[in-house]
Amino acid sequence: MADKPSRGLVLYGDGLAPSLNSSHTNLHSLAAQSLCGFLSLPNFHPPTTDYVDGRTIGEFLNLVDAYEDFNTLSSDSQDKCLTPSISERFMGVRAALVTENTKLRSCAGKLGLSVLQPNELIEHSGSLVDSPVNLIANELLNLLGFQEEKVLETSQFDLVFVHVGTHEESSVSKYTEYINSLVGEITSKAKPKSQIGSRLHFSVVLSFGDTSKDDESNFTILNKKETTKSDFASLYPRQSYTMKGSNPRTNVRNYCPMMIAQWQDAVTRKDMVETFAFQDFMENGGNLTIPADRFLHEVAFKLWKAPKYGA
Repeated sequence: MADKPSRGLVLYGDGLAPSLNSSHTNLHSLAAQSLCGFLSLPNFHPPTTDYVDGRTIGEFLNLVDAYEDFNTLSSDSQDKCLTPSISERFMGVRAALVTENTKLRSCAGKLGLSVLQPNELIEHSGSLVDSPVNLIANELLNLLGFQEEKVLETSQFDLVFVHVGTHEESSVSKYTEYINSLVGEITSKAKPKSQIGSRLHFSVVLSFGDTSKDDESNFTILNKKETTKSDFASLYPRQSYTMKGSNPRTNVRNYCPMMIAQWQDAVTRKDMVETFAFQDFMENGGNLTIPADRFLHEVAFKLWKAPKYGA
């Protein structure tokens, strides 16, 4: 455990997991230094007309444990959210979201996050992927009080989410390359044994986006032992991601979870993963699978804004 509260940066690669390949060396390098695993999602079925934005919103609301308010937050409803703001839930944490997605900006604002666009980070910049990646990395770290390899006593935010993704299939590889470059810039500034490295809790979350029937068998997180037909099958304990408290979760999608790598120098454990790849995470990841709605609780603990979740 760190002797001072961390400051959190979360890169959320919306639908980018399927486009990963061997050329994305910065993502693979991060995974090789990190604690890796999966965030399980529920089966959610947004209205057909808004399916793409609905999926993005549903995934993000799971990350911030506000999915119960999906219908309110994803529409123009004036109904009050059942979920308290992030600041109210986590001891005054100051959180921001950087995104170009209009509906996601609206959701985040209702949940009490400050919402920023790329042109608010860099004057006269265009879209995120057309902005200089080194300048974006600098500005993101500045928001967290990291400047010129130093850690300032105060910061504008404790936690910053960055949404990187597109609904245009032809541009997915461009966004994946961008997040790979952004990871490289950030890790180059948060080197091990540096001031920033010791205080920055860095998470990269990649989701699968739209899924198909083939994905159910190719990217399953089911424990094969649990599905073995034998007299002893019922004796295998349920995995923790299928439970909420003492009650079984009734709506768990057992395939295409979010993939997550987390790193903070001398704070996070290192597992045996060598690449940012589904099978490597399955075989060698140290974080196994937790529900996506527990993710923010885990991060908030590192920021000294929440008690520890789980073991």
